[in-house]
Amino acid sequence: MANRQAQTNGAPKTRDPEFYAGFSRFEIECEFVQSLSNPLYIQHLAINKYFNDPAFVAYLDYLNYFRQPEYLKFLLYPGPTLRALELLQQEQFRKDAINPGLIEAMAREGFEGATAGL
Repeated sequence: MANRQAQTNGAPKTRDPEFYAGFSRFEIECEFVQSLSNPLYIQHLAINKYFNDPAFVAYLDYLNYFRQPEYLKFLLYPGPTLRALELLQQEQFRKDAINPGLIEAMAREGFEGATAGL
């Protein structure tokens, strides 16, 4: 019994609502928001119609808390990540994200050059 307690002390319980598969909600959100710096991932979300779901679009808006300095410091690629979050707030960009030409330009030139006209 003492051995079992030693194994679980300090580790999140599997049913703890603050943890998902051993990761905190913040860790999952941070990993997800950083994945938005990858134009191919944005295209994947567009192809699979995530941007058509109002709840998902609201979630993207919620993730803007990463702009605050206390959260910004956790981003590995803050420039492209925050630019992607900004662009994803625009309905037209979410529609255009399925366009292979836009995604190729974003991958080649970065978010600034490829999306200058938006």
